[in-house]
Amino acid sequence: MSRQSNRTTDSKKMNSELFTLTYGALVSQLCKDYENDEEVNKQLDKMGYNIGVRLIEDFLARSSVGRCQDFRETADVIAKVAFKMYLGVTPSVTNWSPAGDEFSLILENNPLADFVELPDNHNTLVYSNLLCGALRGALEMVQMAVDVKFAQDTLRGDSVTEIRMKFIKRIEENLPAGDE
Repeated sequence: MSRQSNRTTDSKKMNSELFTLTYGALVSQLCKDYENDEEVNKQLDKMGYNIGVRLIEDFLARSSVGRCQDFRETADVIAKVAFKMYLGVTPSVTNWSPAGDEFSLILENNPLADFVELPDNHNTLVYSNLLCGALRGALEMVQMAVDVKFAQDTLRGDSVTEIRMKFIKRIEENLPAGDE
């Protein structure tokens, strides 16, 4: 029995490491294909957005999470359910703005950044920008427009990785004429 349990743990660790290394190869190739870090950052955000648009359906089906009542509940679901489900980490939700429309996700350990050191000539590269795009894309599919960006990054020498999220507006569903 315990032998089977160890295999499952080893398999998850191998899958995680394979994902991390594959992501690193993707970022490396983007750095070769594009002339500057800003363009690479845009591509990572765009890829993440497209992933988020598709991933939200899987998330809603697998998690059985209902519609969130407010932005605070959304933040908790993102941190405690989504990050845990897809990345195996649970960031803390902190630094709420007084208006309650902005918060930070603090990652003690960013799984995308394992085994990574940024070269000196890529000082404006936002290595894990795919996460920002994925969050933005997923939330847009549930009618929430948000701004998502990295505020701190352990790859830049910060003690933690901080993703800052700001609620912009609720997106109204536009039903085709006659479908009301």
